[in-house]
Amino acid sequence: MTSARPLSLTRRNILQGAGVGAAALTVAACSSNEPARPSPAADLSDQQRSLRVDSWETYRNTVGEDFPVLAQFAGTFGVDVTYSSAVKDDNLYYNKVKEQLSKGQDIGSDAVVLNQWMAARWIRLGYVQEFGLERMPNTAHIRPRFSQAAYDPQRTKSMPWRNGFTGIAWNKAELGDGLTAVSQLWDPSLKGKVGVLSSMSETMGLIMLDGGVDISGGWGDTEFAAAVEVLRGHVASGQVGAVQGANYTDDLKSGKTLATFARSADILRLNQEAGDQWGFALPTPGGVLWTQDLVIPIGSQRKTHVENFVNFYFDPSVAVQVAAGTNYVSPVDIRELESSALDPAVAQNRMVFPTPITLEDAKTFRYLQSAEEQRYVSQFQTVLLAAS
Repeated sequence: MTSARPLSLTRRNILQGAGVGAAALTVAACSSNEPARPSPAADLSDQQRSLRVDSWETYRNTVGEDFPVLAQFAGTFGVDVTYSSAVKDDNLYYNKVKEQLSKGQDIGSDAVVLNQWMAARWIRLGYVQEFGLERMPNTAHIRPRFSQAAYDPQRTKSMPWRNGFTGIAWNKAELGDGLTAVSQLWDPSLKGKVGVLSSMSETMGLIMLDGGVDISGGWGDTEFAAAVEVLRGHVASGQVGAVQGANYTDDLKSGKTLATFARSADILRLNQEAGDQWGFALPTPGGVLWTQDLVIPIGSQRKTHVENFVNFYFDPSVAVQVAAGTNYVSPVDIRELESSALDPAVAQNRMVFPTPITLEDAKTFRYLQSAEEQRYVSQFQTVLLAAS
């Protein structure tokens, strides 16, 4: 996402940041007139010794500047690998490739890492291939928390790739030892210095959790509307001074924001780069746990390479290195290796190597059906548009 000034978002950026673009508001209206689903491409992995994975700049599944884990895979399997940061935003990426996907054509990438709501759309429209799980024995190491998805119950069409926590971050020099609840961000002393994320599931998830709602299930229009009004009030009053996408850390570094909704890996990275200046916590009664999925586009001719790639990264001895190098929670159960394979100080970071209790305390925003997605995103947009 390109840089944006606080509370100065275009309608296009708001749609993207909310987790759904203008196209998404019509895609869900499936009918009997929907085109026939494309057929998977033939697998030519034996002849084509290359693999391209499109992912996010900050979520590179590599370790160190020279990416030794990636090089190890390439050498082991004799495959030339390109791991790109082509996905800047789910909607922007989808809009570039949707016509090719609808025709079953090769989009140039053999695997794509997407936020779950977008992965669900690709699955719903028949734009992905099924994984050959018989070639992926290391999928047995996936943590139970990530082994199923409402839109892909058996995990045959998507693989959990990176996971992380969203909670609250603060400037330690200004606010001391820390914050423990979302409601503390509404203190009048922080007026204009509070930030929220333009991601609907993360921002609304934290507000709903603060209001006693279990965002993983059992809620509907009433609970969501109440949380929207909480956000609307704080935006209108000026308490919230920044609604930001991926660049929200810029406001933390500049001091424009003193407390904000934030992602754990971003704050860990920020502290590594600029010193231990910011705190992070999962607020009472919990933070948001999110997942990004890896899918195989319908037109890829290198499916076996993708399956080998995922299976390689799901080896616990590899997964523990990747988690330590990226600051993201691994979908693989690596608890037995954390203490032996890592520096103790690294292994004890519960935002990267969570205990079962840490995972249990964080909640995942429940999967939304198409009609719900349209309705809730529209309500969220009214707040963000009013702030622009």
